[in-house]
Amino acid sequence: MSSIRLIVSDIDGTILDQQHQVDPDLIELIPQLQEKKIPFILASARSPIGIAPIARRLGVHQEPIACYNGALIVKGEEILFEHSLKKDEIRTFLHRVEELDPSISINCYSGAVWFNSREDQWTQVEASITGETPQIQPLSQTLSDDALHLHKLLLIGETQNIQELYQKLDPQEFPQTAFYLSKENYLEVTAKSVSKRDAVLELAAYYQVPLEQVMTIGDHFNDLPMIRLAGLGVAMGNAPEAVQKEAQVVTTSNQEHGVAQAIQEYVLPPSNK
Repeated sequence: MSSIRLIVSDIDGTILDQQHQVDPDLIELIPQLQEKKIPFILASARSPIGIAPIARRLGVHQEPIACYNGALIVKGEEILFEHSLKKDEIRTFLHRVEELDPSISINCYSGAVWFNSREDQWTQVEASITGETPQIQPLSQTLSDDALHLHKLLLIGETQNIQELYQKLDPQEFPQTAFYLSKENYLEVTAKSVSKRDAVLELAAYYQVPLEQVMTIGDHFNDLPMIRLAGLGVAMGNAPEAVQKEAQVVTTSNQEHGVAQAIQEYVLPPSNK
């Protein structure tokens, strides 16, 4: 196996435990990775503001972060890569959503800014999880600003409503847009070209590291593309069985220091310390 020179990791369910805390064992390992000049990169569906405090807690805030599942990769204030939604198609998409179910909470994300047309129970829940505050303005205003690049939409509602909406939306009507359920009542929307796989390709090129020397770690289906791609794809012990089956390696769960365990075993073996 080639020595690992780049690590790209998911956040929720991976480096965070069930109490949403960063694994202290992983925090202790980061300086050893930095000493060996092995970047540890966070890749998540979260926004830059949602990722930044976790990066600081880990001590990797000087590195790039891959936000919105790779729709936006930033390093500090600098945009390294971005894949924004096509406004014309998104206007049609959201008109269809509002026709089908006006109760759905429509959340729009551009860079570090979160927009919603109203403050409802769903924005309150999301704000409590992420620590972010939405900017309230009419949806028409958000969509009409051509200078505003939208990187992700998040549609939230009652589980039955979101599931029915997902079934009624026809992907063939929106060829440049991808939408998928990230939770039973969360429908995420990004440009079709967005995936963690492409984020890893871009990051590997940025660091000039061949894919066989890249390690990726994740716990869910949206992590599968990057797990399949990397030289060493690692699934968490708490990942669904279907995800574990496709990984080269399965580590322990996020409650059992899974990421730290994998790094200890495959990146920082005792003989190399």
